[in-house]
Amino acid sequence: MDSVFRRVRIQSRLLRQCLAECLGVYVLIVFGCGAVAQVTTSENTKGQYLSINLGFALGTTFGVYVSRGVSGAHLNPAVTLSLCMLGRHPWRTLPFYVFFQVFGAFLAAATVALQYYDAIMHFSNGQLTVTGPTATAGIFATYPADYLSLWSGFVDQVIGTGMLLVCILAVGDRRNTRIPPELAPLLVGLVVLVIGVSMGVNCGYALNPARDLGPRLYSYIAGWGEQVFWAGGGWWWVPLVAPCVGALVGSVVYVLLIEAHHPELDLHLEKADQCQTVDNKLALELEGVELDLNSPKGCPNEGQEGKKAASGKGEEG
Repeated sequence: MDSVFRRVRIQSRLLRQCLAECLGVYVLIVFGCGAVAQVTTSENTKGQYLSINLGFALGTTFGVYVSRGVSGAHLNPAVTLSLCMLGRHPWRTLPFYVFFQVFGAFLAAATVALQYYDAIMHFSNGQLTVTGPTATAGIFATYPADYLSLWSGFVDQVIGTGMLLVCILAVGDRRNTRIPPELAPLLVGLVVLVIGVSMGVNCGYALNPARDLGPRLYSYIAGWGEQVFWAGGGWWWVPLVAPCVGALVGSVVYVLLIEAHHPELDLHLEKADQCQTVDNKLALELEGVELDLNSPKGCPNEGQEGKKAASGKGEEG
């Protein structure tokens, strides 16, 4: 089997990163929306609101573990946009990351619908509705509470996503707190959990355009119809735009208030720290340290070792 896997190995680094993002988001949404489906269709007898919080939190944790070594585990277009704005991720990859993040969420919604098809039909009496006592569209996408205005919902999502980015950047900032890289996914999951238990009542704390758009598109195609876009006073655009605004605001706040004021480190110590964490792309990317492995000033790599080996052979000859 090893020889078969070697033959099908994808050579394009960008494609590998995009597939990792797709699978990471898929894991996140399968666990998160799966928890919503279980709570909804069981009418709170097989879980409650905290079950949903845990589903999304642990889904985020394992989604990050799945993809962090390949793509940096953004799993969220708002995160990718913020890292591009901070100069820590190339702009040219932004549309590709976003597409595969949304696609992963779409596939995950389809998986949850397949797994819970009978339960959804039983709970809704065969009627796929967006609002009402037997509504099931909320299994897939977020919708506002009846009392919430669009403006208040927009502010809610800006604040929630801003807090998400502040905490994510803090977790990845090794000049602030030296967190073991292998614990970073768990801590990011805990950030999602605390946002859910403190900011989820208004509109379900989407915080992630891909998490909302992919499943919403699936529910539109799968039979819930155009109402998935018009419910809540045309709510659908808020979870797309507001998280991006909030992520940019949160990123700027953290950099201006914390990161920009770190004391200058000794160059050699900083390089040694980079070399120790080169395998953890998530920690490096969130800290803003994108190593150029082709640079003679970077950490040792296969290319440089190969050059040294070739040089040695030339001298021996």
